[in-house]
Amino acid sequence: MGCNHDCSNCSSDCGSQQDLHEELNPHSSVKHVIGVVSGKGGVGKSMVTSNLAVTFNRWGKSVAILDADITGPSIPKAFGITKKCMGSELGILPAVTETGIKLMSINLLLKDETDPVVWRAPMIVGTVKQFWTDVVWNDVDYMFVDLPPGTGDIPLTVFQSIPLDGIIVVASPQELVGMIVEKAVKMAEMMNVPLLGLVENMSYYVCPDCGKKHSVFGDSHIDEIAEKYGTKVIAKLPIDPELAKRVDEGRAEMFEGDYFNEAAEYLEEKLNN
Repeated sequence: MGCNHDCSNCSSDCGSQQDLHEELNPHSSVKHVIGVVSGKGGVGKSMVTSNLAVTFNRWGKSVAILDADITGPSIPKAFGITKKCMGSELGILPAVTETGIKLMSINLLLKDETDPVVWRAPMIVGTVKQFWTDVVWNDVDYMFVDLPPGTGDIPLTVFQSIPLDGIIVVASPQELVGMIVEKAVKMAEMMNVPLLGLVENMSYYVCPDCGKKHSVFGDSHIDEIAEKYGTKVIAKLPIDPELAKRVDEGRAEMFEGDYFNEAAEYLEEKLNN
Protein backbone atom coordinates (compact mmCIF):
# COMPACT_ATOMS: atom_id res chain seq x y z
CA MET A 1 0.00 0.00 0.00
CA GLY A 2 1.46 3.39 -0.96
CA CYS A 3 4.24 1.74 -2.99
CA ASN A 4 5.67 4.00 -5.69
CA HIS A 5 7.61 1.13 -7.29
CA ASP A 6 10.92 2.88 -6.59
CA CYS A 7 12.90 0.20 -4.77
CA SER A 8 16.15 2.18 -4.61
CA ASN A 9 15.21 4.06 -1.40
CA CYS A 10 12.82 1.54 0.10
CA SER A 11 13.49 -0.39 3.31
CA SER A 12 10.43 -2.65 3.12
CA ASP A 13 11.07 -6.36 2.77
CA CYS A 14 8.25 -7.01 0.31
CA GLY A 15 10.18 -9.15 -2.16
CA SER A 16 9.70 -6.65 -4.98
CA GLN A 17 13.35 -5.60 -5.05
CA GLN A 18 14.31 -8.62 -7.10
CA ASP A 19 14.95 -8.39 -10.83
CA LEU A 20 11.61 -9.21 -12.49
CA HIS A 21 12.94 -9.21 -16.06
CA GLU A 22 12.09 -12.33 -18.04
CA GLU A 23 14.93 -14.27 -19.67
CA LEU A 24 15.31 -13.70 -23.40
CA ASN A 25 15.07 -16.78 -25.60
CA PRO A 26 18.52 -18.45 -25.36
CA HIS A 27 18.89 -18.38 -29.14
CA SER A 28 18.22 -14.65 -29.29
CA SER A 29 20.32 -11.51 -29.05
CA VAL A 30 18.82 -8.03 -28.61
CA LYS A 31 21.11 -5.05 -27.97
CA HIS A 32 18.62 -2.23 -27.41
CA VAL A 33 14.90 -2.25 -26.55
CA ILE A 34 12.76 0.89 -26.91
CA GLY A 35 9.13 1.04 -25.78
CA VAL A 36 6.74 3.26 -27.74
CA VAL A 37 3.81 4.36 -25.58
CA SER A 38 0.92 6.80 -25.53
CA GLY A 39 -1.49 7.98 -22.89
CA LYS A 40 -4.48 7.49 -25.20
CA GLY A 41 -5.34 5.83 -28.49
CA GLY A 42 -5.47 7.40 -31.91
CA VAL A 43 -2.31 9.49 -31.72
CA GLY A 44 -0.27 7.44 -34.21
CA LYS A 45 1.84 5.35 -31.87
CA SER A 46 2.03 2.35 -34.22
CA MET A 47 2.84 4.63 -37.15
CA VAL A 48 5.74 6.11 -35.18
CA THR A 49 6.92 2.62 -34.18
CA SER A 50 6.80 1.41 -37.79
CA ASN A 51 8.63 4.37 -39.24
CA LEU A 52 11.36 4.45 -36.61
CA ALA A 53 11.97 0.77 -37.38
CA VAL A 54 12.08 1.52 -41.11
CA THR A 55 14.54 4.39 -40.58
CA PHE A 56 16.97 2.29 -38.52
CA ASN A 57 16.64 -0.55 -41.02
CA ARG A 58 17.60 1.77 -43.87
CA TRP A 59 20.73 2.66 -41.95
CA GLY A 60 21.81 -0.96 -41.99
CA LYS A 61 20.72 -1.87 -38.47
CA SER A 62 19.06 -5.18 -37.62
CA VAL A 63 15.59 -4.17 -36.44
CA ALA A 64 12.61 -5.90 -34.83
CA ILE A 65 9.14 -4.91 -33.65
CA LEU A 66 7.38 -6.66 -30.77
CA ASP A 67 3.69 -5.79 -31.07
CA ALA A 68 2.48 -5.79 -27.46
CA ASP A 69 -0.94 -4.40 -28.35
CA ILE A 70 -2.66 -7.78 -28.10
CA THR A 71 -6.26 -6.63 -28.44
CA GLY A 72 -5.59 -3.98 -31.09
CA PRO A 73 -2.59 -5.12 -33.17
CA SER A 74 -1.77 -3.02 -36.22
CA ILE A 75 1.91 -3.63 -36.96
CA PRO A 76 1.43 -6.53 -39.45
CA LYS A 77 -1.07 -4.40 -41.40
CA ALA A 78 1.42 -1.53 -41.67
CA PHE A 79 3.92 -3.86 -43.36
CA GLY A 80 1.45 -5.92 -45.38
CA ILE A 81 2.32 -9.14 -43.55
CA THR A 82 -0.39 -11.82 -43.54
CA LYS A 83 1.63 -15.05 -43.50
CA LYS A 84 1.45 -16.79 -40.13
CA CYS A 85 4.51 -17.29 -37.96
CA MET A 86 6.00 -20.76 -37.70
CA GLY A 87 7.91 -22.52 -34.95
CA SER A 88 10.97 -24.71 -34.66
CA GLU A 89 12.77 -26.59 -31.93
CA LEU A 90 14.44 -23.25 -31.05
CA GLY A 91 11.20 -21.32 -30.54
CA ILE A 92 8.72 -19.19 -32.48
CA LEU A 93 10.18 -17.67 -35.64
CA PRO A 94 9.17 -14.05 -36.25
CA ALA A 95 7.78 -12.86 -39.56
CA VAL A 96 10.20 -10.90 -41.74
CA THR A 97 9.19 -7.94 -43.90
CA GLU A 98 10.31 -7.26 -47.45
CA THR A 99 13.33 -5.25 -46.27
CA GLY A 100 14.24 -7.55 -43.38
CA ILE A 101 12.46 -6.15 -40.31
CA LYS A 102 11.48 -8.92 -37.88
CA LEU A 103 7.92 -8.83 -36.49
CA MET A 104 5.91 -10.63 -33.85
CA SER A 105 2.23 -9.88 -33.32
CA ILE A 106 -0.80 -11.81 -32.13
CA ASN A 107 -2.31 -11.37 -35.62
CA LEU A 108 0.49 -13.55 -36.99
CA LEU A 109 -0.70 -16.41 -34.79
CA LEU A 110 -4.50 -16.14 -35.13
CA LYS A 111 -6.34 -18.27 -37.69
CA ASP A 112 -8.00 -15.14 -39.07
CA GLU A 113 -6.53 -11.67 -38.48
CA THR A 114 -10.02 -10.28 -37.87
CA ASP A 115 -10.69 -12.70 -35.00
CA PRO A 116 -11.07 -10.68 -31.78
CA VAL A 117 -8.83 -11.49 -28.84
CA VAL A 118 -11.38 -11.87 -26.04
CA TRP A 119 -9.02 -12.84 -23.24
CA ARG A 120 -8.67 -12.06 -19.57
CA ALA A 121 -5.72 -9.93 -18.48
CA PRO A 122 -3.53 -12.82 -17.20
CA MET A 123 -3.61 -14.53 -20.61
CA ILE A 124 -2.84 -11.28 -22.45
CA VAL A 125 0.05 -10.53 -20.08
CA GLY A 126 1.40 -14.08 -20.51
CA THR A 127 1.34 -13.72 -24.30
CA VAL A 128 3.37 -10.49 -24.18
CA LYS A 129 5.97 -12.22 -22.02
CA GLN A 130 6.11 -15.14 -24.46
CA PHE A 131 6.82 -12.75 -27.32
CA TRP A 132 10.04 -11.98 -25.43
CA THR A 133 10.92 -15.40 -24.03
CA ASP A 134 9.77 -17.79 -26.77
CA VAL A 135 10.51 -15.92 -30.01
CA VAL A 136 13.89 -16.34 -31.72
CA TRP A 137 15.08 -12.74 -32.05
CA ASN A 138 18.30 -13.34 -33.94
CA ASP A 139 21.01 -10.62 -33.68
CA VAL A 140 18.74 -7.59 -33.24
CA ASP A 141 20.35 -4.17 -32.87
CA TYR A 142 17.14 -2.28 -32.09
CA MET A 143 13.81 -3.69 -30.95
CA PHE A 144 10.78 -1.43 -30.77
CA VAL A 145 7.93 -2.52 -28.49
CA ASP A 146 4.57 -1.13 -29.62
CA LEU A 147 2.48 -0.90 -26.45
CA PRO A 148 -1.27 -0.39 -26.12
CA PRO A 149 -2.35 3.07 -24.94
CA GLY A 150 -2.79 3.90 -21.29
CA THR A 151 -1.14 2.76 -18.07
CA GLY A 152 -2.75 -0.64 -17.55
CA ASP A 153 -1.67 -4.27 -17.31
CA ILE A 154 0.37 -4.57 -20.50
CA PRO A 155 2.51 -1.42 -20.13
CA LEU A 156 3.12 -2.43 -16.51
CA THR A 157 4.10 -5.95 -17.60
CA VAL A 158 6.47 -4.69 -20.29
CA PHE A 159 8.09 -2.18 -17.92
CA GLN A 160 8.69 -4.93 -15.36
CA SER A 161 9.41 -7.94 -17.58
CA ILE A 162 11.45 -6.61 -20.52
CA PRO A 163 14.76 -4.76 -19.99
CA LEU A 164 13.85 -1.50 -21.71
CA ASP A 165 16.56 1.02 -22.51
CA GLY A 166 13.79 3.57 -22.28
CA ILE A 167 10.49 4.72 -23.75
CA ILE A 168 9.26 7.22 -26.30
CA VAL A 169 5.90 8.89 -25.58
CA VAL A 170 3.74 9.77 -28.59
CA ALA A 171 1.16 12.55 -28.36
CA SER A 172 -0.89 14.97 -30.44
CA PRO A 173 -1.19 18.72 -29.78
CA GLN A 174 -4.53 18.97 -27.93
CA GLU A 175 -4.38 20.28 -24.36
CA LEU A 176 -6.31 17.26 -23.04
CA VAL A 177 -3.70 14.97 -24.60
CA GLY A 178 -1.00 17.00 -22.84
CA MET A 179 -2.50 16.01 -19.50
CA ILE A 180 -2.69 12.36 -20.58
CA VAL A 181 0.93 12.44 -21.77
CA GLU A 182 1.99 13.42 -18.27
CA LYS A 183 0.28 10.30 -16.92
CA ALA A 184 2.42 8.11 -19.21
CA VAL A 185 5.56 10.06 -18.30
CA LYS A 186 4.84 9.74 -14.57
CA MET A 187 4.26 5.99 -14.93
CA ALA A 188 7.71 5.63 -16.50
CA GLU A 189 9.17 7.62 -13.59
CA MET A 190 7.43 5.37 -11.06
CA MET A 191 8.77 2.26 -12.77
CA ASN A 192 12.31 3.67 -13.11
CA VAL A 193 12.20 3.39 -16.90
CA PRO A 194 14.15 6.17 -18.66
CA LEU A 195 12.19 8.62 -20.79
CA LEU A 196 14.10 8.93 -24.06
CA GLY A 197 11.94 11.64 -25.57
CA LEU A 198 8.55 12.82 -26.80
CA VAL A 199 7.12 12.67 -30.31
CA GLU A 200 4.29 14.96 -31.35
CA ASN A 201 2.25 13.55 -34.20
CA MET A 202 -0.20 15.59 -36.31
CA SER A 203 1.72 18.64 -35.15
CA TYR A 204 0.93 20.73 -38.22
CA TYR A 205 -0.21 20.61 -41.82
CA VAL A 206 1.70 22.19 -44.72
CA CYS A 207 -0.56 23.68 -47.38
CA PRO A 208 0.48 22.18 -50.74
CA ASP A 209 -0.40 25.44 -52.52
CA CYS A 210 1.23 28.16 -50.39
CA GLY A 211 3.60 26.12 -48.22
CA LYS A 212 2.28 27.69 -45.01
CA LYS A 213 2.13 25.63 -41.82
CA HIS A 214 -1.25 25.33 -40.11
CA SER A 215 -1.76 24.12 -36.53
CA VAL A 216 -4.91 22.11 -37.22
CA PHE A 217 -5.32 20.92 -33.62
CA GLY A 218 -4.36 24.19 -31.96
CA ASP A 219 -1.20 25.34 -30.26
CA SER A 220 1.19 22.67 -29.09
CA HIS A 221 2.13 22.15 -25.42
CA ILE A 222 4.69 19.42 -26.02
CA ASP A 223 7.74 21.64 -25.44
CA GLU A 224 6.41 22.71 -22.04
CA ILE A 225 5.91 19.08 -21.01
CA ALA A 226 9.39 18.14 -22.23
CA GLU A 227 10.95 20.99 -20.24
CA LYS A 228 8.96 20.06 -17.14
CA TYR A 229 10.30 16.51 -17.18
CA GLY A 230 13.81 17.31 -18.39
CA THR A 231 13.46 15.47 -21.67
CA LYS A 232 13.54 16.29 -25.38
CA VAL A 233 10.99 16.55 -28.17
CA ILE A 234 12.69 14.29 -30.70
CA ALA A 235 10.19 14.81 -33.53
CA LYS A 236 7.24 16.97 -34.54
CA LEU A 237 5.47 15.18 -37.36
CA PRO A 238 3.15 16.81 -39.89
CA ILE A 239 -0.18 15.52 -41.11
CA ASP A 240 0.99 13.84 -44.31
CA PRO A 241 -1.65 12.00 -46.39
CA GLU A 242 1.09 10.14 -48.27
CA LEU A 243 2.55 8.70 -45.06
CA ALA A 244 -0.90 7.63 -43.87
CA LYS A 245 -1.61 6.08 -47.27
CA ARG A 246 1.60 4.02 -47.27
CA VAL A 247 0.90 2.64 -43.80
CA ASP A 248 -2.77 1.90 -44.61
CA GLU A 249 -1.69 0.06 -47.78
CA GLY A 250 0.76 -2.09 -45.83
CA ARG A 251 3.72 -0.38 -47.49
CA ALA A 252 5.30 1.48 -44.57
CA GLU A 253 8.74 0.58 -45.92
CA MET A 254 8.05 2.41 -49.18
CA PHE A 255 7.54 5.87 -47.66
CA GLU A 256 10.47 8.05 -48.71
CA GLY A 257 10.13 10.93 -46.23
CA ASP A 258 12.85 11.77 -43.70
CA TYR A 259 10.65 12.85 -40.78
CA PHE A 260 12.28 10.33 -38.43
CA ASN A 261 15.95 10.84 -39.30
CA GLU A 262 16.73 13.32 -36.51
CA ALA A 263 14.86 11.22 -33.95
CA ALA A 264 16.78 8.11 -35.00
CA GLU A 265 20.11 9.94 -34.87
CA TYR A 266 19.30 11.19 -31.38
CA LEU A 267 18.28 7.75 -30.14
CA GLU A 268 21.34 6.06 -31.60
CA GLU A 269 23.67 8.60 -30.01
CA LYS A 270 21.89 8.45 -26.64
CA LEU A 271 21.86 4.66 -26.45
CA ASN A 272 25.40 4.09 -27.64
CA ASN A 273 27.27 6.75 -25.62
